Amino acid sequence: MRNPTAQSPTALVAEDEATLRAELTEQLTRLWPELTIVGEASDGVQALRLLDELRPEVLFLDIQMPGATGLDVARQASGRSHVVFVTAYDEHAVAAFDHGAVDYLLKPLQPARLFTAISRVKQRLGSAPPSDLGAVLDRLAALPGAGPARPYLRWINASVGQTLKLITVDEVVYFAADNKYTRVTTRDSEALIRKPLKELVEELDPQQFWQIHRSTLVNATAIAGASRDFRGRLQLKLKERNETLLVAESYAHLFKQM
Repeated sequence: MRNPTAQSPTALVAEDEATLRAELTEQLTRLWPELTIVGEASDGVQALRLLDELRPEVLFLDIQMPGATGLDVARQASGRSHVVFVTAYDEHAVAAFDHGAVDYLLKPLQPARLFTAISRVKQRLGSAPPSDLGAVLDRLAALPGAGPARPYLRWINASVGQTLKLITVDEVVYFAADNKYTRVTTRDSEALIRKPLKELVEELDPQQFWQIHRSTLVNATAIAGASRDFRGRLQLKLKERNETLLVAESYAHLFKQM
């Protein structure tokens, strides 16, 4: 983070997914170099505390966070900070956003959309005080997914031959789509479950399980390293398995620091 100056606007970034939070902070620094990011929050309670302590002019705010939702934080920021929501809502749901009061960024982040949001915030910073968000927050609160985050999946019932086995998610090295099933791979075994990978993505902690391909979820704690093969494809080496996992280019940004 940079030290603020008298001329630089200040911002707080509140996002519970560490990778996305780092990506958003990096893109903001690149696209809006005058902006000073005075704080980062990983949950709603921390965001509320930093909002009072730091009094940022702009708040980049994930809607669904543990502790307190982004809507709870936005109600406290109403009339105090300009708000940009970070959301997984689809294109139809975002119609509920009032562009005169707030802006939004859809996950995964797109630099072009972030640039648009920055331009709108800059315009509001120079022409109007932060808006009263009461009406738009009431509309957003009625949308599915705006409430508190549900608990993440902690164990799985999986089939190993004719035996049903209970596997905790911490034991899982990676999940891989396998026809109508999902293959669950641990350090020393494999099993099958009927739950599709797209459902697991929604039920697992995104800070622990990273999607690296449309057919693969990997436990971040099981990754030993990342490297490029002779074709330039990014591959992951695992700590306790001999196979390597292919990373699709659309997910390669997760490993740019490795």
